[in-house]
Amino acid sequence: MAKIEAKSLVDAVTERLEAAIIGGELAPGERLREQVLAAEYGISRGPLREAIRRLEGRRLLERRANIGVSVVELSPGRLSELLNVREALEGMACRLAAGCIPPSEIAELRAMLTDHAAHQEVVSGEGYYQQSGDFDFHFRIAKASRNDYLISMISGDLYDLLRLYRYKSSTMSGRAAAALAEHHAILDALDAGDPDAAEAAMRTHIRNARIHAQLAMERAEREAAAG
Repeated sequence: MAKIEAKSLVDAVTERLEAAIIGGELAPGERLREQVLAAEYGISRGPLREAIRRLEGRRLLERRANIGVSVVELSPGRLSELLNVREALEGMACRLAAGCIPPSEIAELRAMLTDHAAHQEVVSGEGYYQQSGDFDFHFRIAKASRNDYLISMISGDLYDLLRLYRYKSSTMSGRAAAALAEHHAILDALDAGDPDAAEAAMRTHIRNARIHAQLAMERAEREAAAG
């Protein structure tokens, strides 16, 4: 029982750290201070260090010699390259999913989007945060492609890093509502069984996310320079 409780604590700390990174509470490039975080979370350093190791493995944190652990960050150029690849992969996943996704999964995705629309930060326009895995619209579309190689590429090493920058793009004014509307357009094309429309809708969505993520990064750089 003790081992289960310890594992549950590590899971909870991992989820909290993940949300802090994705939501911007811990900024890209920011160094993690274990003593401060342990005191803030009311835990010992053991579970915190295990959570940090997990997030290093998921590429959200990086460890550098003589510096320690910090939140990962990408240059605008690298982000653009990564999202160009992502556009092609997720467009392909959407095309494949349009030919095989069952009505039950369409219904589940509609319920998911209804839930997302009720999130306070989406309602207020502050951002569009999605949990990972089956709670993430993009992850579910990848799974619906029924192509194991494609699923592995989309949900592999860079999955969480891309979630971070997708969220950043959603914090631009008006983007949360637009992103949700784009999700609905993707789902409508899937429901219609139209592979061309499904791929086009997903590519448009990721292209818009790339543009807004770059704008968000540029804004942050300006604010940092001014401050």
